[in-house]
Amino acid sequence: MSAPPNSKRVKASPSTSAPSHLLAPQQVNPFQRVPSFEGIPMPQSQLSPSNPKKRRASPQISTATTMTTSGTTAAAGEAAFEPGPGVPEAPPKKKGRTNTPWTAEEEQRLKTMRDAGRSWSEIAKTFPFRTEGSVKKHWYKDMHYAEFDEDESIALREAIKEYETSKWKVIGQKVGKPAKACEHMSSESPLSTLGVNSEKEPSKTPFTDRPSHTPEYDGEGRDAADGPFLSPRIAAYVRRFETQLIEYNLEARGIERVQQHERMKKLTWVSYLQAFLLWVSINLAANNITLGMLGPVVYGLSFLDSALCAVLGALVGALVASWMATWGPVSGVRTMAFGRYTMGWWPSKIVVILNLIQMLGYSLIDCVVCGQILSAVSPNGDMSVAVGRHRDHRGQLLGDSHVRLSGLPLLRTVGVDAFNKLSQALTASSFAFLPQIIVVSILYAVSSSKFDLSTPSSGDPRTLAGNRLSFFSICLSAAITYAPLAADFFVYYPERTSRVKLFSLSWVGLIVSFTMAFLVGIGLASGISSHPEYGAAYSRGAGALIVEGFGPLHGFGKFCSVVVALGLIANTIPPTYSAGVDFQVLGRYAEKVPRAIWNTIGVIIYTVCALVGRSNLSDIFTNFLALMGYWVAIWFAIILEERFIFRFRTGYNWNVWNDPSKLPVGVAAFVAFVVGWVGAILCMAQVWYIGPLSRLVGEYGADMGNYVGFTWAGLVYPPLRYVELRMLGR
Repeated sequence: MSAPPNSKRVKASPSTSAPSHLLAPQQVNPFQRVPSFEGIPMPQSQLSPSNPKKRRASPQISTATTMTTSGTTAAAGEAAFEPGPGVPEAPPKKKGRTNTPWTAEEEQRLKTMRDAGRSWSEIAKTFPFRTEGSVKKHWYKDMHYAEFDEDESIALREAIKEYETSKWKVIGQKVGKPAKACEHMSSESPLSTLGVNSEKEPSKTPFTDRPSHTPEYDGEGRDAADGPFLSPRIAAYVRRFETQLIEYNLEARGIERVQQHERMKKLTWVSYLQAFLLWVSINLAANNITLGMLGPVVYGLSFLDSALCAVLGALVGALVASWMATWGPVSGVRTMAFGRYTMGWWPSKIVVILNLIQMLGYSLIDCVVCGQILSAVSPNGDMSVAVGRHRDHRGQLLGDSHVRLSGLPLLRTVGVDAFNKLSQALTASSFAFLPQIIVVSILYAVSSSKFDLSTPSSGDPRTLAGNRLSFFSICLSAAITYAPLAADFFVYYPERTSRVKLFSLSWVGLIVSFTMAFLVGIGLASGISSHPEYGAAYSRGAGALIVEGFGPLHGFGKFCSVVVALGLIANTIPPTYSAGVDFQVLGRYAEKVPRAIWNTIGVIIYTVCALVGRSNLSDIFTNFLALMGYWVAIWFAIILEERFIFRFRTGYNWNVWNDPSKLPVGVAAFVAFVVGWVGAILCMAQVWYIGPLSRLVGEYGADMGNYVGFTWAGLVYPPLRYVELRMLGR
């Protein structure tokens, strides 16, 4: 006999399930509610399927199936089926498709694990109610994170150039990727980064970097990936402008954190050597030569006293700048953005403003010195300092474009195209500092016979001690003021970069360059009293004294002087470069303006100021440099204590660099900063003001503002920060 139509749904005979006297009543009315039977073994095959959407058996099926169905419907008012000790347990519920919307936390977890290189099966296990297929589908289709290899990235870049950004469907067909994926890739990675293999590498998280499930925000509650709000027309103009910059291998990136997959893929000994050459190229410049002249001329110190104070001051200041440089590879954020983790969202803007004043001030000094040199080189001195400064300004505009100049190849571009050619770029630019070393060595050789090595320092013992301390402080300030921008140059180094190697090479590069420049300046200035031609040249400007040092070489000496003047462009690039980033840190409205425009505004500012103050270079040095060193010392004391006292175990969450709700409030840091300034004012010694405590040392006082400000801020910050954490929780 053939089986009834629905017999395939019955897996076992009723006789194997229960005694007949228990089953008989159920055969009368299959729809009658029956209580569950305790102690009756139920075969696993008769349990109702876990999926409620499956079709139920018809009423004509056997009573065993009816009992199973009735036993699993506790909502009908009866007690649920409770199997005895011999009943096998039901298998775990199989994961099925779900329409539950994805939360921001789930998407962030998915992105973090995917970026870490986890397989899809491993990722799916962390989502109990989602299948591997649904997770993968959400990643590729909904989150639009299609992975692009090198050839596809290049094809995308070319397609965007051809069709712009208004025809994503056509671009997707040309690239062979979904339109949404192409659009998301172009917004996630600037056009400069397209063209490099974007395959995610497993990230090696340093001990200071905590994993985060928090998306980045711009400070106003919007996702940072969306960028600042712009009208469609203005946004199109900005995109066009940035695309044009990228065409010339210029950097268009703003203050966004550099993700791990956007950094160098290959770290070699050349990359570490480049850190050394970077600092040598920056500091072996004429402005530091003129800074060394202040020891004998302004403070009346001998050659030996001036040399010891200058070298030791640079040595201490270089420690601070080198330590700050190591945070670039670790964090991937700019130095002023890193300061938010200590100063908070709003107080950090005060530090940014001070840093902008400092960097533009250094560029002003470069312009004045360059103008003095070119004026002295011109036939019969016909070229004015202003005209010479203007010619240097034209060179600075080229340097400001972040072209690879004098040991700054990493500032040329952040595009992946540059990373593909990194070895060639570094090899070519590693020799850019050689002209400066050659001409400075020539200057030593031709002028050393006129160095005064025997005249002692002038003044009574107390005044002499004060002058030594003041000159030491100025040389320390020259080095320490690199700390607020040191990390900017290394954000494209991978996280695995050795901090010890980067610190050591940066420190040695700073010391070597500062020492060479300071000593030749001290030597030239020491000969002013015994050689009238040196005195006459210095009366026209410190730059003219450098030209006079090359005097015995005649025409070739003037050529060497021009090379020294052009070397100032390398010293102007770092502050001009970082100024464009720091302007954007000031707020969301400043962030809307492309960096190239901010850089141009910065050049205009220090160009005008250089024209006004070109006759007072000595006063600018003695007042401005020391004054700028005060706030850096105070700021560094607060950062140091935040790192080693309050974040020694927890580290930093780099994903919240732009989220004010996750950053410290900054009350403790602001109060400590103000207290440090009070101490610096009481102990400062400037031409226009000598503090009451500084006045106690010698005739002209002793500049102790750096050390007192550092100490006072360091004493006040820990208890205030502890209270802030207890009351506000961050």
